[in-house]
Amino acid sequence: PDLSGYEKFGLGNVKYNISRIHVTAVEFPSASISLMPGTGIKLVIENASLTIDMSWNIRTWMFKDSGRSTVCISKVFVTAIFSVPLDNTGSASISLTSCRTTSGDIDIKLNGKS
Repeated sequence: PDLSGYEKFGLGNVKYNISRIHVTAVEFPSASISLMPGTGIKLVIENASLTIDMSWNIRTWMFKDSGRSTVCISKVFVTAIFSVPLDNTGSASISLTSCRTTSGDIDIKLNGKS
C-alpha cells in the first residue's frame, strides 16, 4: 500500500507520499529450520538482504519535488520461534511465539527533479 502523511519541521509541515512500492530483490544466503522438542520450530535467517523501489513526492510551503528511490537493506538477521500445538481433534496450528530482527545497513538513493 501507498504511504502518505505529513511531518512538522521547524517553519512548517512537510507533506509526503510514497507509492508504487515494489520489492525487487530478496536474498537469504543462510537460513535454517530446526525442531525444538517441547517448544516448536526455530527459524534462523542470517545476512539476508532486501531491495525496494518506489516513487515519492514531497511538498512544503516553499517547494515541491518528486522522483524515484531505491532502498537496500542488508545484514538482516531474524530468529523466530513458532509453537505447533494440537487442538482437541488432533489438528495442528502454528503461531509465532517470539521474533527478533536486526538490520545492519540501510542505503537510500533518491533521484528527484531538484
